[in-house]
Amino acid sequence: MKTDKQLQKDVIDELKWEPTTRSAEIGVAARDGVVTLSGPVRSYAQKHAAVRAAERVAGVRAVADETEVELPGEHKRTDTDIAHAAVNALRWDIEVPNDTIKLAVDDGWVTLEGEVEWQYQKTAAERDVRYLTGVTGIDNKIAIKPQHVSAYDVSQRIKDALRRNAELEAEQITVEAKDGKVTLRGRVRSWSERRDAQRAAWGAPGVSSVSDEITVGA
Repeated sequence: MKTDKQLQKDVIDELKWEPTTRSAEIGVAARDGVVTLSGPVRSYAQKHAAVRAAERVAGVRAVADETEVELPGEHKRTDTDIAHAAVNALRWDIEVPNDTIKLAVDDGWVTLEGEVEWQYQKTAAERDVRYLTGVTGIDNKIAIKPQHVSAYDVSQRIKDALRRNAELEAEQITVEAKDGKVTLRGRVRSWSERRDAQRAAWGAPGVSSVSDEITVGA
């Protein structure tokens, strides 16, 4: 079990190792497995990368992101410019059914709305916008309206996917599915394993939401 001081050091080292966050002045605090990030970052993409870097560190059970995007002068864009760039980014991504997605921009903050059939499409839309210059935040309100699949079939497909994952101990995770809503419970060894379980759940047809109640610990 890592001490708070060791966990803090490991997260700081991981942030220094991550190329996209090296220029950021990010403060790190750790207590009982919960890591808090604070300070200014130069873009929303950098903010996102900092959280992901912290989640990769062994011993991290949760991340509280209190960083703030402070765009340098050369990165500032009007909401109209950001909106045009976002529309073009969505249009060029073959994973995104852009004819069903609408967006709004307010002071650099992008709100995505609409409906898709798969979680990966919702994720792809957010990814397309995340790296645009001038974006300070994203509110992804895209709804998932999947095809109808029986609860048993959804649960079985997720369990099969978990068993195929070499990094996961599938027997430690339970899956409940009802009306397209999936609940995951159990314990994994790291945050990355928890994310793998989430991906497996979202990969099944008919899933509209995933409630992740998996805990991270030895």
